[in-house]
Amino acid sequence: MGAQELLKQALKLAPEERFALADQVLHSLDRPDPAIDRVWLDEAERRLAAYRAGKVEGIPAEAIFGVIE
Repeated sequence: MGAQELLKQALKLAPEERFALADQVLHSLDRPDPAIDRVWLDEAERRLAAYRAGKVEGIPAEAIFGVIE
């Protein structure tokens, strides 16, 4: 079955079933990459250490997102 036939069949599903199907397809494309996760973890730890050592200052959430109530 080709992509167009799958699409025709999927469009016949109820909205909640289409949503679940789309969610599963999207999640199948977003596979974790341990090497990238390690790089980001190292960067986060480096930034936290710099913050705790007083080498950098934090930015208040209000300055980034606006007034938080």
